[in-house]
This record gives sequence, structure tokens and C-alpha cells, in this order.
Amino acid sequence: MFKSPTGKVSPLAVIILLLFAFLLFFKPLKNGLFDSSAVPRAVTARGDLAQDEQNTIELFKAVSPSVVYITTTALRRNMFSLNAVEIPRGTGSGFIWDKKGRVVTNYHVISDANRIEVTMADHSTWKAVLVGVAPDKDLAVLQIDAPLHLLRPIPVGESENLQVGQKVFAVGNPFGLDQTITAGIISALGREIKAITGRKIRNMIQTDAAINPGNSGGPLLDSAGRLIGVNTAIYSPSGTYAGVGFAVPVGEINRVIPQLIKNGKLIRPGIGVTLADARLVKRLGVNGVLVLGVQPGGPAHKAGIRPTQQFANEIVLGDIITSISSRDVQSYDDIRTELERYSIGDTISVGILRDGENMDLTLQLSMLDE
Repeated sequence: MFKSPTGKVSPLAVIILLLFAFLLFFKPLKNGLFDSSAVPRAVTARGDLAQDEQNTIELFKAVSPSVVYITTTALRRNMFSLNAVEIPRGTGSGFIWDKKGRVVTNYHVISDANRIEVTMADHSTWKAVLVGVAPDKDLAVLQIDAPLHLLRPIPVGESENLQVGQKVFAVGNPFGLDQTITAGIISALGREIKAITGRKIRNMIQTDAAINPGNSGGPLLDSAGRLIGVNTAIYSPSGTYAGVGFAVPVGEINRVIPQLIKNGKLIRPGIGVTLADARLVKRLGVNGVLVLGVQPGGPAHKAGIRPTQQFANEIVLGDIITSISSRDVQSYDDIRTELERYSIGDTISVGILRDGENMDLTLQLSMLDE
């Protein structure tokens, strides 16, 4: 053993011993780890894909050319120069509605955008012009000037006969990832969420198909590859997929989108009244919606509905609307939902509470421009 004059083991001796041990044991170890005759493993035959796998593959191939990627920018002022600059605002998905270049997406995807661009399945990008919006429904229509061969309208299905447990697919661009498909089922029907305006969107489809930021505005499809909804929102404390997503049903889409294309906005049937907040009526201890004002010459005025009035220091409450065509209503959203069942010019009955007495009035719906 190598020792220093002080009697301690020399560091040099330690190094030599370690080197000796390495040379002694490395060669057998090396020979046991490496094999010069190693070759790739033989591939095991896969066989045919399962029928549901083939269906999903064919569905994606058929529908993906109809799905687009949407990017938006907004104008902001530079805090130092005060010059307006464009900054990226957000991304989302959408789909081709018709051969005239109309694209459907969510309103919240394009709201407040200064510039909107649509990227097609072939990765070509087109400037989009806003055609119309329905904020209360979270729907919007864009227009692009793409060539006809790129415009593949999505097949439209139906939502009235959907069933919980039915298989569905979501196609879109989550997190900006190009053309992604996820699968799941319809978890529930008739759900209710709030739009960006704070008003309720009713009869929503709930699904567990993975929907993440960037999926908004993309299509929800049935197993036949038909549009049954527009993916709109997720319920997640973290902001990412948590197994609960919501889609606007295609029945609503097929009703709203033609109106946006024709008018640029949603035109509703109305009765010509201004309504109080439902909380005010609850404090009065009654059920229904208090009428604050009545439009002169409107349906409610012609039917004799009374508004709330003020005389000197005394306020005389107006009629309280309790039902629309025998369906109970508790809020403005309830009334709006019931009126959407009808068209302009239809005649309906309105149940009211006046001076403690219930009565029904008949009136004809007029156009409510929103």
C-alpha cells in the first residue's frame, strides 16, 4: 500500500487502485452488455383495424377539409409611443358552412378582433370578414374569398333525437395544434351555460370528448360525421380539459346562422316591453317578471299590458308576466327562450298578475331587433 510520510494512504494510490479495478471488471461487463450480432426485431403482423377504428379514420378524412383554424389580432396602443400596434389576441376553430365561403365559429373567438385570418386544411391562410354575430348564442359567421375547390361545407345533422351515451367526435385545433380529433360520448343533454353577454344558452350538449382552448368554434360530430353541435366551452378549474365540455346544438345553429347571413344579426320576435330584474320581483314575494315599460304601439301596448308608473312620490307597479302560452316564466331569459319558439306575426297568450288577480292576454308578436 502506498502511504505518505505521515502514514496516510496516498491519493495517487487510490487513483491507481480504482483504475486497476476498472480494467479488471470492465471487459467482462462490456462483453456481457453488447452483442455485435444484434438485428431489428421481426415485425408482428397487425391484421385488419377494428371496425370502429376504420370508421373514425374515415370520418376524420372526410370532415377535416371542412374544419379551419382561426387566429385573431387586436389593436393596442404602445404605452411609450402611443402608436396603435397589432398584437395576437387568440385562436380558435371553425368550419365551412357553404360554398360561398362562409365560416361558422364562436362569437367569443372573434370578439374585439381587429383582424381575423382563417387557415384551411391545406395550410393556406385567408383574410376573413365578419358577416354577423349572435353574442347571446356565442355564434358568429365569417366570410373568406377562398377558391371553390377548398370550400368543403360540413355535413349537417340533427340534434332533436340525440341520446345520452351516443358516441361523438370533436375536431379542431386545441392549443394551435393542427387538425386534432378526440372521441367521447354525449354525457348529458339540456344543459345550461352563460354566454359572454351573461345571458343563458340553454339546451346545450354536454360531452366528455376532450375539448381544450383552441377547440372553441369547432364541430362536434356524430358517428356518421354529421355536425350536431359547435364546441363552445369547457368546465374546468384549471382552464384545461377536465372531462366536461359543452356544445351549441345544431338545431339552434341551423336556425341562427341563416339569420346572421341575411341580416348580420339575430332578429327575434318580441312583445315590446322593458322588464325589471327578476330579483326585484322576488323581493315583492311573487313569481314572474315585472313590466317596467311598454313600447307605444307595440304588441304589449295593444294588448293592454300596464307598465310601472310613478305619480309624485308614489310608484305603481305594472303587470307581472307569469307565463308565455301557459309556460311559466321567472326571468327575462325565460321569456326570451319561450318567444324563440315562435315567429314574427304569431299570436300567443301572455299570463299576467295584475292587482293580485291572474289573467291571460292575447297579442301578436312583432320584430325585436337586437
